[in-house]
Amino acid sequence: MDQQGRTQGAIGILDSGVGGLTVVKEVFRQLPKEAVVYFGDTMRCPYGPRSAREVRMFTTEIVHFLSRYPLKALVIACNTATAVALQDIREQFAIPVLGVVTPGARAAIKVSTGGRIGVIGTQGTVQSGAYERALKRIDPTLKVVSHACPTLVPLVESGSGDTKLARDVVRQALAPLKGQGLDTLILGCTHYPLIAPLITREMGEEVVLISSAEETARELSTILYHKGLLVEENQRESLFFTSGDPDSFRTIAEDWLDRPVRVEQEQTESLPTSVIR
Repeated sequence: MDQQGRTQGAIGILDSGVGGLTVVKEVFRQLPKEAVVYFGDTMRCPYGPRSAREVRMFTTEIVHFLSRYPLKALVIACNTATAVALQDIREQFAIPVLGVVTPGARAAIKVSTGGRIGVIGTQGTVQSGAYERALKRIDPTLKVVSHACPTLVPLVESGSGDTKLARDVVRQALAPLKGQGLDTLILGCTHYPLIAPLITREMGEEVVLISSAEETARELSTILYHKGLLVEENQRESLFFTSGDPDSFRTIAEDWLDRPVRVEQEQTESLPTSVIR
């Protein structure tokens, strides 16, 4: 892709479902002139229980689909995909490819007052140990408590809102973290900020919640600035694709982003299985 194509290109963002919209919202806030091409793989969500091989394959398929559009940067907004596929994707593209784990770890260390940081995520993210490695690479003295919450992604994808059922699911999911003396909790899945009020209600106001979305968008902004890739005029309309129900996706997207969006369905069966360099 030539320099002009990269300069005028969009920011590609992918996730296993609607969770990456938390990153999109921050990109829209911090980089309001930029266009986004988003793919949420809601049909195959969640990625957490899947094997690393499956996650790498799905991520590769989606990146190949997104590369049909002129992209100048790519954000893997799924923590599970970041943990297992980020390096593979980086090796295949010349454009900047960002994950969400390292930005989230940095943000947590900035705000932690006692060095007791919790991490909640999918089974795949927690089992990978990606957050603990990222945190202790910066500060080996940190106390890190990681806990998988496999019930939370389906809860967010259902769009159930603040209901008794949702509160019960969150309470049960977070029970093992109570009494751990945490001062900071990393929402190690981009779906989780969509239910942040329920998590705060359960963990208490004294526990600071960290979403990697803000820090990831800030890092993206810095990279695009230094590479001279920021646009000077408003870009075209952003595009949203999902492998699942477009109406359900649109409802959640418009509520979270507070703007109308156009969503198209792309069947996963039609996605290619390899990435063109």
